Amino acid sequence: MKISVCIPVYNFNVRKLVYDLKKEIENHEIDAEIILIDDASSENFRQINSELQDRVDQFILLEKNIGRSRIRNLFLDFTQGDYLLFLDCDGKIISPNFLKNYIDFLDKNSNISVVYGGRKVSDLPPSEKHILRWKFAIERENLPLEKRKAKPYLSFQTNNFLIKKTVFEKFKFNANLHKYGYEDLIFSMDLKSAKIAVMHIDNLVYNDDVEVGNVYLRKVEESVESLLLMLNNKNLSAKLSEIKLMKAYESANKKGLKFPVLILFYFFEKFLKKNLLSVNPNLKYLDLYKLGLMFRKSK
Repeated sequence: MKISVCIPVYNFNVRKLVYDLKKEIENHEIDAEIILIDDASSENFRQINSELQDRVDQFILLEKNIGRSRIRNLFLDFTQGDYLLFLDCDGKIISPNFLKNYIDFLDKNSNISVVYGGRKVSDLPPSEKHILRWKFAIERENLPLEKRKAKPYLSFQTNNFLIKKTVFEKFKFNANLHKYGYEDLIFSMDLKSAKIAVMHIDNLVYNDDVEVGNVYLRKVEESVESLLLMLNNKNLSAKLSEIKLMKAYESANKKGLKFPVLILFYFFEKFLKKNLLSVNPNLKYLDLYKLGLMFRKSK
């Protein structure tokens, strides 16, 4: 069984991640390859990562950014493994047996096609300007294993997952999704519709590259725009029913609350943003902020 480690790279120094993976591959004599595809990073980061050209099996440089979905699909053209292991470029390996943990799980569960390993951030709060993104990761993203198992498809993320190549060839990421947000959910819902199980294990990747609050709120706005685009697509809208924000949006619409919500958002938007960018952001206010954006940007 061969594993292809697939790392999409964009404006990040990926050397430490690659060298840690190579060390484990060599120490445990693992049958694995490392493939990097750079999604049109700036020249500075291309120079930083250029030393990896001769250290990995393939390093593909794209001249035009193609986005989070299409770049993952592109790995199918370059990989030789039976399984593809996708890792975000800003992740850090925290176990010397990271790859081996996946292999051992597959050895005991040969019928499994998709495995998500999980993620974590620092237990200590970062500087004030990073608090919002850190708190969201702690409370909403980095769930313990048992909670992930309870909702395996909703808990799936793309930062650290393994998938059988023959399955990925049939169920790719939706190439029409260009904006940030929810491409992992659509992918997992496609797996759910096909009754392909998503298994969860504790094989965490560490991530401390949390955005500052203003940058994260811009990403939140982009993710809302993505959600609205999907809502207007008949093939995608049915896959959004389990999203908490989607449920709140549809419920408010059915009750005729669009204009009251818009009026309230007009008066309280600054208050919500002030709280979210404070030292003690309230994630319930983030939910209200997203809902307000949904109505403002909806047609």
